[in-house]
Amino acid sequence: MPASETIHVDGVWRAATSGATRAVLDPADAQTLQMVAEGGVEDVDAAVLAAHRAFAGGQGQWPRTPASERAALLRRVAGLLQRDREEIALIESRDTGKTLEEGRVDVDDVTNAFNYFADLVVNESGGRVVDAGSPDVHSVVVHEPVGVCAMITPWNYPLLQASWKIAPALAAGNTLVIKPSEVTPLSTVHLIMLLVEAGLPAGVANIVTGAGVPVGARLAEHPQVDLFSFTGGLASGTTAAQSAVAGAKKIALELGGKNPNVVFADACATDVAFDTAVDQALNAAFIHSGQVCSAGSRLIIEESVRDRFVTELARRAERIKLGRGTAEGVECGPLVSQQQLDKVAGYVASALAEGAKLRCGGSRPEPSEQRPATGYFYAPTVLDSCHRDMSVIREEIFGPILTVEAFHDEEEAVALANDTEYGLAGAVWSGDTARARRVAARLRHGTIWINDFHPYLPQAEWGGFGKSGIGRELGPSGLDEYRESKHIYENLKPEPVRWFAG
Repeated sequence: MPASETIHVDGVWRAATSGATRAVLDPADAQTLQMVAEGGVEDVDAAVLAAHRAFAGGQGQWPRTPASERAALLRRVAGLLQRDREEIALIESRDTGKTLEEGRVDVDDVTNAFNYFADLVVNESGGRVVDAGSPDVHSVVVHEPVGVCAMITPWNYPLLQASWKIAPALAAGNTLVIKPSEVTPLSTVHLIMLLVEAGLPAGVANIVTGAGVPVGARLAEHPQVDLFSFTGGLASGTTAAQSAVAGAKKIALELGGKNPNVVFADACATDVAFDTAVDQALNAAFIHSGQVCSAGSRLIIEESVRDRFVTELARRAERIKLGRGTAEGVECGPLVSQQQLDKVAGYVASALAEGAKLRCGGSRPEPSEQRPATGYFYAPTVLDSCHRDMSVIREEIFGPILTVEAFHDEEEAVALANDTEYGLAGAVWSGDTARARRVAARLRHGTIWINDFHPYLPQAEWGGFGKSGIGRELGPSGLDEYRESKHIYENLKPEPVRWFAG
């Protein structure tokens, strides 16, 4: 298909109705990777209509397809993902700026998600029997697909976030329309191609590439959309959700985080433990240049080990190999766009003006063969002496900025870690198992790691407290987001009630 035919509606790849296109840029050098279709309201309407027909119309067979067959299709997709692993990893690396190895990890994680939801749906029973208190009543709760699902995914993990929505939606028997970020749409386009290759019927999975306005806005408000699932920023997510709620749609929102990494002094009691905690703090903050919703961007460290820890952390951060994500030996790639680069630089400037101490980074690196001057590179940055009143502490940045706050006791550590309007993820580092578990139990975040950072399991729910969102992805709850519960009550021996005398 021509490169600009990235809209897929009712089994057909095509250009935007308006003919408009958009350039997708390589963040390493700001050069055009590919031209894609710039969809509009008409394209959304056509995609939703196709999804509606595939769900409820004369050709609506997918919801009635046996779970075993839906699971088999998901497994075929998993196999195709592994077949195309290197190609997709390269697409993801060039589109988002992340390293090629990170792209490979993403493909493997997506493969695991498809296999997990295939296993989950096929191993379920026929429903949950409810004891009605009488042998003459058969009562059961069953699950059915919601209907047409509208999905909006972010630019940092486009393939992964798409899979967390698409796999459970299809497993449950729904149809869908997805809008990937206009900044990084290419891997999602490839995923839809694999769904088609795997044999998914026309109209079940549709994609419209384009901007949040009008494409995302129309999906949120469309009257034939039954569920609206959004992953992205707080401001745009809440605006879209208001439109969706006005139409009485089911909503699922993942709106980011401001995640604490709490390190107690006893986690650094030996040289090996100290090295591990420092290494993991680097991983927490600087993987994918910090463009991770669960990034451990707030280091909250016990005062007694603060100087030693932050000095070593800054020393290692300065040595991170920054460059084009596809280059050999590169450990960290560019930011995704000029807009994101400007945002990160603005946060550093405001933090320094508010009293933060710059320990490393804080500027763009010198250009090199692997860091073209036109690329969106920013050096990993450590800001010490930070406090709660700083915007760099309060607001999600999505960049390679690690802030440092200190505490003196357990109570203060918990208070600092919970002092955020978000609540997506966090970590506790301690050599005292009882303390670590006690603190983990008190943290108001959806995922807590103890003596680790970043791993997730497809069988464990993912989502946050507070303004980090509504609902959960992954795990059994991730499947339930895409289903409705129905209670079927059968009276096996009906007889008159005689409530009314006549």
